[in-house]
Amino acid sequence: MPPRRIAHLDMDAFFASVELLRYPQLKGLPVVIGGGRRRADDALLQAYGEDGLHRVPVDAFPLLKDYVGRGVITTATYPARQFGIGSAMGMMKAAKLCPQAIVLPVDFDEIRRFSRSFKDTILEIAPLMEDRGVDEVYIDFTEVPGGQRDGGRSLARLIQRSVFERTGLTCSIGVAPNKLIAKMASEFNKPQGISIVHEADLQTLIWPLACRKINGIGPKADAKLQSLGVRTIGELAACEKAWLVERFGPATGAWMHEAAWGRDDRPVVTHSEPVSMSRETTFERDLHAVRDKAELSAVFTQLCERVASDLQRKGYQGRTIGIKLRYDDFKSVTRDLTLEQPTADAQAIRRAAGQALKRVPLQQRLRLLGVRVGSLVKTTAEPEPSTPDEDAQQALL
Repeated sequence: MPPRRIAHLDMDAFFASVELLRYPQLKGLPVVIGGGRRRADDALLQAYGEDGLHRVPVDAFPLLKDYVGRGVITTATYPARQFGIGSAMGMMKAAKLCPQAIVLPVDFDEIRRFSRSFKDTILEIAPLMEDRGVDEVYIDFTEVPGGQRDGGRSLARLIQRSVFERTGLTCSIGVAPNKLIAKMASEFNKPQGISIVHEADLQTLIWPLACRKINGIGPKADAKLQSLGVRTIGELAACEKAWLVERFGPATGAWMHEAAWGRDDRPVVTHSEPVSMSRETTFERDLHAVRDKAELSAVFTQLCERVASDLQRKGYQGRTIGIKLRYDDFKSVTRDLTLEQPTADAQAIRRAAGQALKRVPLQQRLRLLGVRVGSLVKTTAEPEPSTPDEDAQQALL
């Protein structure tokens, strides 16, 4: 049995790179992608048309300093990241860091098209691929011809070159004994890098990294580790398992110990059933349950209809209907209700979600509203065809 070689492929600044294919004149400039299409974007389309967008003068594009709204950044070009701008950052905050950055909207149709294209390219070369969203995948190199050569570098180069030839986009690939280390390795040499990690490289390449680099250790856990004097993965590996269990609980403490030692037996899963489906939206302005009742009600109904459509298209029903609210002070609250029978009907979801909504205080203004359907079961009806990255697209919407 050959040694396990797992790759993590991450597209480089995917959303921004897709836009730079449309606007090559913006290469090398700070550009952020976020929000929906705005008047300034429609004006450019009207003036130049889809076929002439490469001729739009750079000074004609809208700038981040002029942005007004509640949008967040989906991604940014590498020149923009040098100013401290990152994904999920509020666009108004980013405008203070780099006011001269050009701002472009997210084009979901183009993102889906390019996402399907690069994944199809990978599957033609390596059939065991796990879809992790619109811009990243895991690939099992172990039994693929060339997957063991030079630790997987030869196959990684082939995939990297094939993706570029098909899409014009670059990607970074990390190859390691498992998914945990492969994901870290794909970040080593961005953009357009290939990083190879073997079991013997754990102490030299992985242990000097910050604990936060382990996928699964979030800001809160990292802050607690730092308060305990544990800053690097090597320092985490030096901690006794019982000591970690005592401070983080049986499951998390034991997992941290295994992760620090680079142990991860998770397989590359080519298909998995969803646990839940949800839709949510952040309002352009905070809404009040009484003064903005009509607007809130319309949005609430639309979210329920979208979730119902997602369920029906993918052939699922659900019993647990939940809602999510975020107030103007950024505090969030969730409530759910379990039905006797599963459903994918928009009206039934709306009724149940409405009952859940009655159980939360609505005196404060609302920043976000979401609807979720869980406890999913497959329906007997044949679902409509769907792309593997639609769940990630829902999260973006």
